[in-house]
Amino acid sequence: MPKENPTQKQQPAIPRPSSSVLLVSSKNELLLLHRVKTSSSFASAHVFPGGNLSVQDGPCPPPEDVSRHEDSPSYRRAAIRELFEESGILLAKNRHSSKMIAVDEPTREAGRRLIHQNKSTFDEWLKQQDAHAEPDIDQLIPFTRWVTPTNVPKRYTTQMYLYFLPLPTNVDKKLLAELPAEGERDELESPTSDGGIEVTEAQFLPASEWIQRAQKAEIILFPPQFLLLHLVSGFLDKEPRAGAPLVELEKRRQQLVEFVHTGSPSWAHKCISPKMIQMTRDGRSVLGLSEPGPELKGTDRRGESERVVLVRFKKGSAREVAVGWKADVMQEEREKSNL
Repeated sequence: MPKENPTQKQQPAIPRPSSSVLLVSSKNELLLLHRVKTSSSFASAHVFPGGNLSVQDGPCPPPEDVSRHEDSPSYRRAAIRELFEESGILLAKNRHSSKMIAVDEPTREAGRRLIHQNKSTFDEWLKQQDAHAEPDIDQLIPFTRWVTPTNVPKRYTTQMYLYFLPLPTNVDKKLLAELPAEGERDELESPTSDGGIEVTEAQFLPASEWIQRAQKAEIILFPPQFLLLHLVSGFLDKEPRAGAPLVELEKRRQQLVEFVHTGSPSWAHKCISPKMIQMTRDGRSVLGLSEPGPELKGTDRRGESERVVLVRFKKGSAREVAVGWKADVMQEEREKSNL
């Protein structure tokens, strides 16, 4: 049996294609799921709904093809499917009328069980609800891609998306309750766990509140989730948070979408593979966000060069996470080292 060469470098794992969706409610709150302790990734953390691409989502380019790391219908279908499987929220429309499809909770829960038990695919179940149903993939807005660093055993190439649920209409709430469900109402905003298969809790809260909970160590947010919530909060959580008129809620959404399409590259196209560039004097890692990962080396794909994420990794968890301007953080660390 040939001896293993100790100098031989182990090849990093091939990143598995996955999708996640930042779902924004009619109150401009964000949906996060609490992962079970036994989860193979982000155990016990709060995450955006999402998961690995499946054969049923459509073809995905092979690992050696750089287009594997680009937005595509397969990534979008996976985002909508995983959102349904993990939270019970259905984002689907009739392809002819473009009306959102509303399905009552008992039917949705029964459908999730069938899908989890591999007794039905998402598309098969969807067609049973409406023969002309299709996932509402056109409303997904790309919002960064993340490629897991090479030092992690399980790696992913994850396409993140924004999706805005409809804002409430200016009519009496009592009247709304009496109208037939069209999918623009409660059916879209009643997340539930998947019975503990992957998720123990599903909840909408303002992005700023999720961040505050993480800063108080009440929940775990890993760097990708923390950074994106930080960015979203800067637009959706402007004061006044409560009681803001509809026109203001819509304005904040538009400003966020405009931001997503700014930058060089834009936040819609940034590809980020976090890399530790320094340790702070208090023992936190400073993660650079500018590189896209080895799979995209030599391409024009790039990440975010101006910001960094600070984090203390401890026993597979992420604590004391913060976002800072790279120049400021590096300058502050230089000044501390000179004291």
